[in-house]
Amino acid sequence: MTEGCEVKEMGFTEIEKAGKQIFEQFPVIKRTAKRVYQLANVATSGEAFKVEGAVTRVSPDDGYEYFYGYYDKSPWDATDRYMIALKMKQTYKSVAPKEVGAVCLIDTKKDNKIYKIGVTHSWNVQQGCMAQWMGPDFKSRVIYNDFRDGKYCSVIYSLKEKQEVKVFPLPVYDVSRDGTYALSLDFNRLHRMRPGYGYSNLPDASKGVLCPEETCIWKMNIENGEVEDLFKYTDFAAFGHDASMDGAEHKVNHLMISPNGKRFMVLHRWFQKGRKHTRLVTVNLDKTEMYNLSDDVFVSHCYWKNDKEILSFLRKKETGDHYYLMRDKTQEYKLYWPELNTDGHCSYSPDRRYIITDTYPNRKRIASVYLCTEEENTSRKIARVFSPFRYDNDCRCDLHPRWSRSGDKICIDSVHEGKRGVYVIPVPVYSKPAPLKLSQDEKIPRILHSVWMGGGPKSDVVKKSMQSWKTYCSDYQVMEWSEDNVDLENTCEYVKQAYEKKKWAFVSDYVRLKALYEY
Repeated sequence: MTEGCEVKEMGFTEIEKAGKQIFEQFPVIKRTAKRVYQLANVATSGEAFKVEGAVTRVSPDDGYEYFYGYYDKSPWDATDRYMIALKMKQTYKSVAPKEVGAVCLIDTKKDNKIYKIGVTHSWNVQQGCMAQWMGPDFKSRVIYNDFRDGKYCSVIYSLKEKQEVKVFPLPVYDVSRDGTYALSLDFNRLHRMRPGYGYSNLPDASKGVLCPEETCIWKMNIENGEVEDLFKYTDFAAFGHDASMDGAEHKVNHLMISPNGKRFMVLHRWFQKGRKHTRLVTVNLDKTEMYNLSDDVFVSHCYWKNDKEILSFLRKKETGDHYYLMRDKTQEYKLYWPELNTDGHCSYSPDRRYIITDTYPNRKRIASVYLCTEEENTSRKIARVFSPFRYDNDCRCDLHPRWSRSGDKICIDSVHEGKRGVYVIPVPVYSKPAPLKLSQDEKIPRILHSVWMGGGPKSDVVKKSMQSWKTYCSDYQVMEWSEDNVDLENTCEYVKQAYEKKKWAFVSDYVRLKALYEY
C-alpha cells in the first residue's frame, strides 16, 4: 500500500470510530449501519481480494471448520511440533452452538496429520473451549473445557498415556505457567452479556440482577481440584466505586495470570443505558493490592509483557485510543505505534523483542496482521486476509495472532477461503536474508554483520552507532545475529560452554567467523 493510501485509510478509520461511538448505545442500528457501509465499499472497490502475505493453511481442507481460539495462549507445544485445533461442522450460525466439537492436535512434522484427543460440549466461536498446553513443560498435557452430567468441567488429556487423566469441577479460563492452579469465571452470565465468549449449556441464573452478590472468579487447585471463591460482582462494584456504576449491570471478563503466577488482571465492565464502561484491574492471588490500572471508559485487549508491565489497547483522556505499555500498580505508561489507532489482539514474542497484533475487518472486509517493535516504535504489515460477510458481528472470525514457542512464526484463525481454518505466517525478522549478489567489480558483499548475544538491552552508544549505519552505509544490507538465528546447539563445545558461562564476546568471535565464512 502506498503512503497516500495509508494516510487515506487512517482518515477513514477516524470517521469509522466516530460513527461507532455515536451508535454505541443503539447496537441494532450500529450493526445495520456497519453492514450497509461495508457492503457498499466491497461492491464499489472492484477488488477480488482474498489474501496477501506468506499465509499457509495447516488445518485440513475436508469440509469442516477448524480454529484455535484466543490470542493470549499458544496452540503450539514446547517443541513447536503439535498444534491444538478445534474441529466443527459450522461456526457461523451460533456464537456458542450445542453441537459437539472435536479437540484435535495437528502434527506439523507429519504433513499436518490430525489426531483427535477429545470432544467438547462447551465452546464458543471466539475462545473455543479454552484448550491450552499445561505447564511447566507445555508438551505432555492439554486441558480443555467440557459439559458433563449437567455441569461445566475441565479435562486434562495426557499425550504419554493417550487418554484423559483428570476431570475438574470447574471450567478454566487461564492456567498458571507452573501448572499448579487455574482461574475460572461465570461463563453463563458472560454468554448472556457478551455473546461469543461464554457457554450456552445452562441459563444465566443471575439474569435480571444488575450486580449479583455471587462469586464471579474462582481459583482451582490443579493437584487436588479444590476450589476457592475469590471475588463477587459486588466486590468489584465496591472497589473504587463510581457514580456510573449505580443502576448499571456488571460483568467480568478476560482473566490473565502474570508470568510468575502471583498476580492476575481482569476487565470489570458495566453497562448503563446501553453505554459500556470498562476498567482494567490487577490484584494479587491472595486478594491483596487490588489496583485500578486504567479507567478512562474504554479498555480492550491486554497482555502481560512481564510481571511488572502490561500492554493494552485502551483509551487515555489526554491522548485517545492507542496501544499503551503500563507499569502495574502505578499510573506510568507509554504510547506505542500511534499509526495503529484501531483495536487489535496484541502479544509479545517469547523473547519479548517483538509484538504481533491484528485489526478487525475494515470497510472492505479486510483484516491485517502487524509486527511491531518497542525499541524502534515501528509497525510493519505482514499479512492481510478477506473476511466474508457470513462471518460477522458475534459470529465473526477474529484473527487472534499467536506466537509459536520458538518465536519464528505465528498462527491465525481466518475465513478467507470460505471456512474457518488455522494458518501459519513466518515472522520476517527471524528469516535469514539471502546473500547479496556481487557485481563484476565487487569482491566483498556489502553486508554489515552485527552480533548481539545474551538478549540484554543495547546501550545508547550501541543504538547510536547502529543508527549511523543507515546514514553512512545506506546501500549495505544489515544482518543481526543472535540466539534467534544462530543454531548454538549444533556448534562446538567451546561455544556451548562460553554461552552457558555468558561469555558473550567469545561466542561473538565464533559467530563473526561463521558469518564471514558463509557470506
